[in-house]
Formats: sequence, structure tokens, C-alpha cells
Amino acid sequence: MKKIYTNEKLFAAFDLHSNNNYLAIIDKEDKRIYKKKLPNSPEMILTELESFRDNITGIVVESTFNWYWLVDLLMDEGYRLHLANPAAIQKYKGLKHSDDNHDAFWLAHMLRLGILPKGYIYPKSERPIRDLLRKRGHLVRLRTSLINSLQGIISRNCGCKLGANKIKAIKEDNVSPLLQGHDDISLSGTVSKETIDYLGCQIRKVENAILGKVKLKKEFVKLLTIAGVGKILSLTIMLETGTIERFPTVGDFASYCRKVPSRWTSNGKKKGKGNSKNGNKYLAWAFSEAAELSRRFDDQARAFYNRKAAKKNFMVAHSALAHKLSRAAYYVIRDQVAFDPRKLFA
Repeated sequence: MKKIYTNEKLFAAFDLHSNNNYLAIIDKEDKRIYKKKLPNSPEMILTELESFRDNITGIVVESTFNWYWLVDLLMDEGYRLHLANPAAIQKYKGLKHSDDNHDAFWLAHMLRLGILPKGYIYPKSERPIRDLLRKRGHLVRLRTSLINSLQGIISRNCGCKLGANKIKAIKEDNVSPLLQGHDDISLSGTVSKETIDYLGCQIRKVENAILGKVKLKKEFVKLLTIAGVGKILSLTIMLETGTIERFPTVGDFASYCRKVPSRWTSNGKKKGKGNSKNGNKYLAWAFSEAAELSRRFDDQARAFYNRKAAKKNFMVAHSALAHKLSRAAYYVIRDQVAFDPRKLFA
């Protein structure tokens, strides 16, 4: 393909899907220069961009579930990449028609105007270990769902409750004796117990691999001084946060952790709510876990929780404690100081 532009500034954008993408290019006057639907083929994408390479000032890729490969491909080729945050992009509600063509040009248009809501491009070298830690969380949730199901089976058929720690015990089988005499129920319990034990082994395997490959960075070491935060939670916070400098204020960090309420008000009246899931769900989980552990094992955290629960309810108390811990973590990381519960719970 012959080169079309010699001195025009161009702005490109990809509307990315699972098996194809839509490339759109505009100039500084917002004139549509190029559009084409392409398969997710690195060779074809680079070939289509080559004739515009010297004129492209930036390329937008929407932060979809599969953006890694495309962003890495284009960055390795020397293009300037911008990761668009889809949760912060608002289209005109009066549009009667919208498609991939429009979406791609809309991204390029926002880049040209300098109003593109951008996401954080996490360093390529650190993504695999972060995703491995996320896989651990996935396995933990699967195990928890099986434990809850097995506890339900025992409660319905035996009229008693078996704690999670006893179900997870490897050296002793506390499940089979309770379900003896009922072949179908016994098989259900045996299958559940064996799967729980298998997931437990896989979780420990992943944990050992993570702990052997990554250490807490200097600015995150003090996280271990926070009540309820251990090695896995501190690594989760570190790997999901990236650099603390990308959060100008403690409120920005708490919001990213999904620990602030989403509410729209006007003249003192509630007028709706925003996207409560906007943020990082893994950080939300980490501080929720930290809140539960600190409530159990830290006197000052438990006292704060009890005061909130007495005034409202236990869910509000849990959320308030998690919010407090997320704010404390921000200052611990930013200032590299040890956690001081007196400042948090005074």
C-alpha cells in the first residue's frame, strides 16, 4: 500500500473483539481517513498500519478482556498506545444507531480532543505473576462454593453443622462418617470432599510458586504491619495497585478499591447511583478479606466494627472497616510508614 500522508497528524483506534477488530483512523480535522474490519491477526494489523506509521501520533485500544496481545504488539513496534477505560466513556444517549464503525471513530475522536478516559497499562513483565495470583483467587472461590454446598448437604440430612476447617482437613475425614448409610448422599459428599482436597493442593501449589518468584517491593513491605494483611493479601495489593503515584489522593485509591459508596444526590435528595463495580475487584476482595481477619484478631478493629454494627448493621460495619483499611494502606504505601491503629480508629 502506498503512503497516503506525509505531514498530517493521524489518530487511530481499535474496537477490539474476541476474533476481530475494527480499525479507524482520523486526521487533525476529524476527517475519517481509513476504516476496515480486520481479523485478530498480528501480521495483518501491522501491514494495515504500516502506510500510516510516520503520521500516527497515538493509537487507542479499548480495555476489553483480551487487550494484552494487541497493546503489546503495537508497543513493541514503537507505536504510542492509549488504553481506553470503557467504564468512563459516555456516548450521546440520543444516538439512533451505533456499531463497531462508530465506536472505533469515537475513540479516535476523543484521543484527538485530549478527553479520552485512559486506563493503566500494567507492565508486561509483571502481568503473568499477577494473573497467577488471580487464578489462586479463582480456585479459592471454587473451593468455598463447594464447602458451602457440602455444609448444606450435611445440615439438611444430618441436622448438624460442620465447620469449614474440619471439611478442609487433609489428615482426617470428617465428612464420610456423617453421611454413612445413604449411598447417593454419601457419594455426593465424597466427591465434594475429594474435589475440595484437590483444590486445596492446587491452591498451595500456586501460593508456593508465587512466593518463590516475587517479593514485596520496598514501598509495600509495611503493608504487613496492617492488622489482617498477610503475605498473600499484601502481594495482591502490590500487584493490583501497580504504582501508588497513579492515585493523586487517598480518595482516588479507595474508589479504585471499590470502597466508597456510589450515590448521586441533588438538593439533598438521592437521584440514583453510579457504577458501583467501577474499580478493581481484586483489591475490593483483598480489603474485604483484610477487614474480616482484622475484625477477628485485632482488638481495636473489632471495637470499631462493633460500634458501627450497633448503630447500623454488620454489612455496613464490614464495609466501613474495609474502607478504613484501604485508606490506611494508601498512606502506608505512599509514605512508607508502619501502620498506626491509633490514627485509624481514634
